[in-house]
Amino acid sequence: MQTQQGEISVKGRIVNVPAISIDGRTVVINGRWLRSATVHDEEWLDGEPIKQPGRFVDALRNHQSKPDIFSFAAAEPESEPRFSGHIEWDNVAVIRTESYAAWWSSLSQESRRNVRLAEKRGATVKVVPFDDKLVAGIKGIYDETPVRQGRRFWHYGKDLETVRKENSTYLERSEFIGAFVKDELIGFIKMVYIGKMARVMQILSKNQHFDKRPANALIAKAVEICGQKGMSYFAYCRYVYGNKRNSSVTEFKRRNGFEEFRFPRYYFPLTLKGKIALRLGLHLGVRSLIPEPVVEKLLAIRAWSYARFSAQDVSRQHGRPSKEQAAPVAD
Repeated sequence: MQTQQGEISVKGRIVNVPAISIDGRTVVINGRWLRSATVHDEEWLDGEPIKQPGRFVDALRNHQSKPDIFSFAAAEPESEPRFSGHIEWDNVAVIRTESYAAWWSSLSQESRRNVRLAEKRGATVKVVPFDDKLVAGIKGIYDETPVRQGRRFWHYGKDLETVRKENSTYLERSEFIGAFVKDELIGFIKMVYIGKMARVMQILSKNQHFDKRPANALIAKAVEICGQKGMSYFAYCRYVYGNKRNSSVTEFKRRNGFEEFRFPRYYFPLTLKGKIALRLGLHLGVRSLIPEPVVEKLLAIRAWSYARFSAQDVSRQHGRPSKEQAAPVAD
């Protein structure tokens, strides 16, 4: 079985990694000390990711790239384990979209007010085609600030063609929704349809228009469209990230009517190193072993340092005092 090259995104940058084709699926291998094999873009695949895990395990164990662990997730919204092996419970944030009215009535008064603020403050939300105007608008959002949510923003400063290429994946199953003030794009969602689920690939808005709550309005429009198309779920990444259950992102999703949906992720050791890593819990990354209070303190320090040095970089570029650029980021 010949090794190919596959492209994956690592911190917003495209890198080439070894890839193998097995049963019509592309498996990519990544990692330094612990080499992990995963199904490429598994969350965006239409249909069941893997039907016979044993075939993948056998092929990978005998392959020259020598990955240590093979993992894949169950097809959402499947929630009961179907295969033997080591299981970790993953999660996704979902809104049930059979009834827009039911979702709307489940929101608090404050959440409904946030959705209405966009229109009251001059913003419109609508489905938009993927064209040059949208790409330029997305780049404008990317280039607003080099720091978002307390860390360096991966898409800041990318050229127009890179923005176009990275947002053109799965176009035949995608829908873009834009929030506008006059002709200015102030926020957008890209969602991909997968069976009866619409999944957010990206949602982003401009900080300078935070008062209009474009993210809330975009989510409301997406839920409305999903209901019109007969979708069962609208999914927005994870509900909980690692062992950090009390994040601002999780709270934002809760207030907008998202629920936590748990599903199994399977892990198969392929080498002795893989077996040891599974036993010690290292397959989830070192960060998963750090207590939540320590994680929160480390993230706060990172956010402070990124904001400080980013403000200094911007002030040098524009010849202004750094304090002018140190405004808090809201996303």
